[in-house]
Amino acid sequence: MTTEQRTTLDRATAEDLLFEEARRIDEGRLEAWLELFTPDAIYWVPSAVEDPSFEPSLIYDTRARMEERVYRLTKTPAHAQNPASWTVRTVTNVQVLPDQGVDGSTVVRCNLVIHELRPGDPGQVGLGAPRSFAGACEYSLSEQPDGRWLIRQKKVHLLSRELPLYNLTFVI
Repeated sequence: MTTEQRTTLDRATAEDLLFEEARRIDEGRLEAWLELFTPDAIYWVPSAVEDPSFEPSLIYDTRARMEERVYRLTKTPAHAQNPASWTVRTVTNVQVLPDQGVDGSTVVRCNLVIHELRPGDPGQVGLGAPRSFAGACEYSLSEQPDGRWLIRQKKVHLLSRELPLYNLTFVI
């Protein structure tokens, strides 16, 4: 879509997309989650330094890597997710910014809280103990020729990113 044809993204439309993304992850519909991303998407959870070419990130996935992650979590016996995490996400403070993101996309920011529980005996390390992760997200959303908005980049600034983080194999 050219710049002249570009539709302005309103907050309600942005919220609908972010809420749908959260729902698909929480319901374990990870293949459907991938459908919300462009073919050139990046899913990024930076560590303390926000330059993935200079410092390792907690997660820095291209679309191909996202597909590998989903395949591993849904089709293979992933020890780190056996039993699988139960999650509930809260997405708040959604703002559509006037800035342009990746390749002219629209920048949307929000806050995110993920409540996670891996069922099991609390005597087993990492099982039976609820955890919460808070963060601020920055999305670059791109309007498609058919009028749908998709995620070109998702960047999650975890509040606890500089602390030891046990088992982040579920999708943030």
